[in-house]
Amino acid sequence: MTGRSESASSDDRARPDVAVIGAGPIGLAIAWRCAARGLRVVAHDPAPGSGASAVAAGMLAPVAEAYFGERQLTELLLASAARWPGFAAELAEATGTDIGYRTEGTLLVGLTRDDLAEARRLWAYQQGLGLPVTPLRPSELRDLEPALAPRVRGGALAPTDHQVDPRLLVPALRTAALRAGAVLVPRQVTRLSEVDARVTVVAAGCGAAALTGLPVRPVKGQILRLRAPDGVAPGFRHVIRGYADGEPVYLVPRPNGEVVLGATVEERSDTTVTAGAVQRLLRAGVDLLPELAEYDLVEAVAGLRPGTPDNAPILGPLPGRPDVLVATGHHRHGIVLTPVTADLIADLVCTGEPDPLLAPFRPDRFVGVAADRFVGVAAADRFVGAAADGEPETTMKGDLWS
Repeated sequence: MTGRSESASSDDRARPDVAVIGAGPIGLAIAWRCAARGLRVVAHDPAPGSGASAVAAGMLAPVAEAYFGERQLTELLLASAARWPGFAAELAEATGTDIGYRTEGTLLVGLTRDDLAEARRLWAYQQGLGLPVTPLRPSELRDLEPALAPRVRGGALAPTDHQVDPRLLVPALRTAALRAGAVLVPRQVTRLSEVDARVTVVAAGCGAAALTGLPVRPVKGQILRLRAPDGVAPGFRHVIRGYADGEPVYLVPRPNGEVVLGATVEERSDTTVTAGAVQRLLRAGVDLLPELAEYDLVEAVAGLRPGTPDNAPILGPLPGRPDVLVATGHHRHGIVLTPVTADLIADLVCTGEPDPLLAPFRPDRFVGVAADRFVGVAAADRFVGAAADGEPETTMKGDLWS
């Protein structure tokens, strides 16, 4: 373009290529990937890593999390889980830090006959998809994990479901992004017009609703952290997921003696820890692993997962704003989906061509579709949508939406 002033050219050179709103694992991974490709990247967040990832257990569970009616999401989970070994190795090389990536696998268990029947129904579906789920008799379960309660009626092994520690992952991603040249600005962005970049990426979790008008809602989860006596390693190695008298629960062991016990799923937007939730989680956990009764209770905390009407993430261009890309709505899958989200969004930033993996998760799948099809009439009445300039005219109100 001719006729530009020298000062205008200087301004263009100073303008970031990419502005990322949100510095949780998704935002930081996108910033890292984009900066590593030589782009000028600025990430905006007043408290990086303080959102859902600070509460997350870090399970990388595309098999155990393969649910009825979510086949396309399962395919994305599998694609991302396959990238995790290389992603973890690359991150360790870039930062020299351990992120707690462990590959012992996951045991899926049922405490009672009814629990086992419910679990087997899901395992049959997962096996029908060709996923690696190996049923085990009670004796085989206890060969793998002797600490399991004698009452456990049966289970299965998902050997490819792994784990990582989000509280180690987020600082490592921050270091990697900064070393690649990204800049972190500790401020809250409340409107898209507050940032100026060639491309803006909204990776703000639940905050994406107010920025984009998209149907992202907070889903409350309460979680406990226990510690083995004297700080020794827990008495079990595998992640354990299952049902205990109808209560779904998971237990994630860490080498430092920590056990993460979770988690509730509540359609609420507060972060209050309730006595009832703590009681249910502890009872279910101790029913499966009796030794937990002697562990220290060191933390009880609640966080807000960014949920969507169809439980799948929102990835791609904001309708009417091709310069704004959305990477949010990961619900309970934010950690496992970090590598594939970062790669797909970075590719889209650099090439402008969406990968076919993005097609089922584009933001425009919610445009022109009655909101009550997904979230109920009461909630639909409160959702209007986004203005053409990308600033929402109205956003969801009430207890389901932020």
